[in-house]
Amino acid sequence: MKLSHFDFNLPNELLAEYPPLNRDESRLMVLDRKTQTIEHKMFKDLIDYFEEDDVLILNNTKVFPARLYGNKEKTGAKIEVFLLRELNAETRLWDVLVDPARKIRIGNKLYFGEDETLVAEVIDNTTSRGRTLRFLFDGTYEEFRKKLNELGETPLPKYISREVEPEDAERYQTIYAKKEGAVAAPTAGLHFSKHLLKRLEIKGVNFAEVTLHVGLGTFSPVEVEDLSKHKMDSEEFEVDEFSAKIVNEGKAKRRKICAVGTTVMRSVESTVSSQGALNPYKGWTNKFIFPPYEFSIANCMITNFHTPKSTLLMMVSAFAGHDFIKKAYAEAIKENYRFYSYGDAMLIL
Repeated sequence: MKLSHFDFNLPNELLAEYPPLNRDESRLMVLDRKTQTIEHKMFKDLIDYFEEDDVLILNNTKVFPARLYGNKEKTGAKIEVFLLRELNAETRLWDVLVDPARKIRIGNKLYFGEDETLVAEVIDNTTSRGRTLRFLFDGTYEEFRKKLNELGETPLPKYISREVEPEDAERYQTIYAKKEGAVAAPTAGLHFSKHLLKRLEIKGVNFAEVTLHVGLGTFSPVEVEDLSKHKMDSEEFEVDEFSAKIVNEGKAKRRKICAVGTTVMRSVESTVSSQGALNPYKGWTNKFIFPPYEFSIANCMITNFHTPKSTLLMMVSAFAGHDFIKKAYAEAIKENYRFYSYGDAMLIL
């Protein structure tokens, strides 16, 4: 498959700027791979597609306020710093992206907050926009992290043209988020309300949790026409023994095993035994899934509507079939489905 196979015209007004009023009242397009049929539902209708002993796999990563605004020493120029990952807690080293990057050189100092109690020194260049920063802060590690949380802003994707609003801190986070470390939300999970999860639980559906800390690599543009030459950035993930057991028991009973989102799908496909079972694992994955691909663990998935040429669209095409997804996306555009992080959802059976 080539990059150009995943291009399509997406009207700008279909990029969702806000989430729906209620989480589970986004729209849900249901794709049946066997019958090649498409249904239009509400997300809360998801309950009708699951039975006792089916398994939903959730990503319990938690988004942290990764976008900071600081000022450069001497010039006072405003600089955006996007925290990617902590390299060393003791020395407070972080991998970040800076904007505008051309102004930021090794040795520069950046000041944050009204009182400038948080300072960072640029100690290395990593990519064109990437830098390594050492934060200087008088206080314990806990106080330092608290300060980052105070000064940081919810890292909404750049396509959202409005300012970040207080509600975003809650809405750009799944209700089951536990383990902090993501710079973007696992958006397929944003549609679950407490009420819907409870109803699924009462019906006898089992839940397994994995953790994949979503990095910007998930959204990095593919710049090569030959997909086999694209390299994904690594993301940290964990599948524990308890969750692997729930999934493997569900598989043994031939139940529905549903990956909630592309991040879950990447996690479970990154740690498969030779017998096709899910293995517990803690480490990193740079797995890139595009057609053709044989999936080993999940037999259904929930996902949002993705942007043209994205690695997420490629994975979904591998799962549902390229022609079927093309047809579904054409219908989604015709029916004014909302795309991307705050948009509507798709269930692929």
